[in-house]
Amino acid sequence: MILKDRVLQMEADGFVRRRRMTADTSGGDAAVAGASAGAEIHWLGGRFWGVSESLVGTLTPRIAGEPELHVGHLYGSQEASDLSEPDYEGLPQGASTSTHMLAGAVAGIMEHCLMFPIDCVKTRMQSLQPEPAARYRNVMDALRQIVRTEGIWRPIRGLNVTAVGAGPAHALYFACYERLKKVLSDIIHPGANSHLANGAAGCVATLLHDAAMNPAEVVKQRMQMYNSPYRGVLDCMRCVWQREGVLAFYRSYTTQLTMNVPFQALHFMTYEYLQELLNPQRQYNPSSHMVSGALAGAIAAAATTPLDVCKTLLNTQESLALDSVSQSGRHISGLGHAFRTVYRLGGLPAYFKGVQARVIYQMPSTAISWSVYEFFKYIITKHQHEKRRIQRDGEK
Repeated sequence: MILKDRVLQMEADGFVRRRRMTADTSGGDAAVAGASAGAEIHWLGGRFWGVSESLVGTLTPRIAGEPELHVGHLYGSQEASDLSEPDYEGLPQGASTSTHMLAGAVAGIMEHCLMFPIDCVKTRMQSLQPEPAARYRNVMDALRQIVRTEGIWRPIRGLNVTAVGAGPAHALYFACYERLKKVLSDIIHPGANSHLANGAAGCVATLLHDAAMNPAEVVKQRMQMYNSPYRGVLDCMRCVWQREGVLAFYRSYTTQLTMNVPFQALHFMTYEYLQELLNPQRQYNPSSHMVSGALAGAIAAAATTPLDVCKTLLNTQESLALDSVSQSGRHISGLGHAFRTVYRLGGLPAYFKGVQARVIYQMPSTAISWSVYEFFKYIITKHQHEKRRIQRDGEK
């Protein structure tokens, strides 16, 4: 306590000396002097606020996991202000998993819902043997034709099943990623960020995400195809179940994993690398989250397009494609079978059908996902911090 009083006295003396120097300056502008006085009053207020925060920290017990307050924090306005700000990356113990799951679920639903019309175009442009009326020059041409010939609601057909699947899938995805990233980083590179840990955590998180999302993907893509015979989501699920069995909902699971594991590894490693460049302090920064997410999504999407074409073929079991390879009445099963079928129908260029639509879809999609996820993580963390501070103040 004596040490704190001496610190306060020393800083107050410095304040008085500066005020005297300002008052003795001849010919000074009154406005400049007034601004200087205001700044110094603000500085002195900050000093007293820092001391009061220190006293409160001394008189009240610390919550588990909260860092101890040191006298050294009084030196420097930035450090003093940090005391009242929530620790964005270090969430309160016992709350981090639920926070990541809630933020991830909201991010996933918003991402898929906002970008669903482009996803519909992507699915159609990846068709290997499209109907004459379903051949499009580019993404905008596809959207115009779909709306003009099939109605304004056609590009969002199947949105409901996607939203239902995206919530739990992304909740598991982000919670698993954040947890494993921290654990693996502590093992591989203690005290620092590890790109290997980020990539490995993204791969494991993909296993959970795709297990929850794959059935919704099958239903969604069948309803997105041109001349889809299904009246609605329930009708599609019933027909697939009755005609192809329950395994049809997971026919593309191994292909999905084969595509998404490298996709997510590239995605997370690129995102974390760009965050180190654009946001080295790892604070909540919407523009850096958006730019990093968009670039990470574009790079990963372009690199994994051939696998996405095969996944679409496995999910849709496109009838014209089956007829062209003399497999009417049979199903394409397995990644190898899908790869051979794609090559037979279109050669090497067929593996990159819809790459433009895929990149255009993924860039804003991942930008939205990361922006919404980081925003909700920040808001929830800040709310938890305020609750802890109120509880701490109540225990004075």
